[in-house]
Amino acid sequence: MSDEAIHQRTQSLYAQLTGETFCSSRLHITGEGNLSSCYPVTPFISASVALAGLALSQLLALRHGKRDTVTVNRRLASLWCNSSIQPDGWDVPPAWDSLAGDYATADGWIRLHTNAPAHRLVVETLLGKAETREVLAQRVILWKKAELEQAVVQAGGCAAQMLSAAQWQQHVQGKSLQQEPLFQQSLSSQTPLPQWELSRERPLAGVKILDLTRIIAGPVATRFLAGLGADVLRIDPFGWDEVSQEADVTLGKHCARLNLHNPQDRHRFEALLREADVNVHGYRAGALHKLGYGSEQLRALAPGLVDVCLNAYGWNGPWRERRGFDSLVQMSCGIAERGMQVSGGNKPVPLPVQALDHATGYLMAAAVLHGLAQRVETGQGSQTWLSLARTARELTESEASTEQREPEIHSADEADYSPEQEHTVWGPAWRLRPPVWLENTRLQWNPPASPLGSAPASWQEVRPAR
Repeated sequence: MSDEAIHQRTQSLYAQLTGETFCSSRLHITGEGNLSSCYPVTPFISASVALAGLALSQLLALRHGKRDTVTVNRRLASLWCNSSIQPDGWDVPPAWDSLAGDYATADGWIRLHTNAPAHRLVVETLLGKAETREVLAQRVILWKKAELEQAVVQAGGCAAQMLSAAQWQQHVQGKSLQQEPLFQQSLSSQTPLPQWELSRERPLAGVKILDLTRIIAGPVATRFLAGLGADVLRIDPFGWDEVSQEADVTLGKHCARLNLHNPQDRHRFEALLREADVNVHGYRAGALHKLGYGSEQLRALAPGLVDVCLNAYGWNGPWRERRGFDSLVQMSCGIAERGMQVSGGNKPVPLPVQALDHATGYLMAAAVLHGLAQRVETGQGSQTWLSLARTARELTESEASTEQREPEIHSADEADYSPEQEHTVWGPAWRLRPPVWLENTRLQWNPPASPLGSAPASWQEVRPAR
């Protein structure tokens, strides 16, 4: 029954991306288990992974005339949403800042996101310097949740009060999402057809992807595409770090830094963009436009570009420019409150993994592959917009089934990892086996994960993984 739910979810996602249906025999589900949640997290994640696999199959069929069967391992798809890497003799830095988390207010709950130093500074400027969560909690409890959320956001920080699903549906931003498609798409003018080989062994060899994304959905998308042989060049500003994520999401990429406010770096960026086939970014609505790289400018610099964009709260409504992360969107749209109600507890209960981020990452990868297929067929470039909040709506349309329960998925076992070690700059590590494969295509990554800013801002030939 649960595998059937994955098929149904995938059909829905595929129809929303392509306007078509696929033959159910082209999708096989293996593995067993579910992540424990009041929502069908494992079926939804597995369906998102499956969509990326089906989009790849569609693209390859344009060269090879046959759509290969896609196989998804539901257990591995779930495990990749926790961490794909197991260090051998070294440790990954903590994922959360010491002050980040959920806090009780005078009238409910709020989540403060303080992982970025600038965001922590906002919180401590408003509430006072705090060495521990306990100290900060004594100050947060004096505030009403809506007032503190507004104060943090207006000061340039990140926070979200906990709302129920019903409250979110009546919220002005929640209402704006009701008419927003999961994939908002537009096509650009025709350009000469690309000459990509599209081999089954390295499907995206020769495809150049600019990665302007950060934590976590966008990097998941480009990691998947790197596993297909694409030349992925991640660009970060100077001073930006996400050390807890680097070993997980930089796999297969080259990571450089540019300052897009600096004329020389802008010139370099535009040179890269002119050669790019794909641009993936996670800037808030209007942010790239303010830098001089809006949709029209991108098309002028790179005709035929496949451009995939992500923000937190959607592309319409008053929150379209609001900063946000998976954990904040879960608080806003009712997921954390529903988890609290189902658990019978008295504090927010989020999803077992940051499923909005990871599922959206695979949806973004599918959008890129679909865009590449359109480019091969018609020569047209495209732009696709997604958001974490719209993904949340897709997930929360149904609750987890209590029939024929699958065993609960906990941590990874030795058999879940690839037999060959990955040699990173931090030390050796084991990487989870890929969660999806085609009859003649396997995900393979080269180079290994690397720190942000460790490569020059230039396109580099991606050698086949050994």
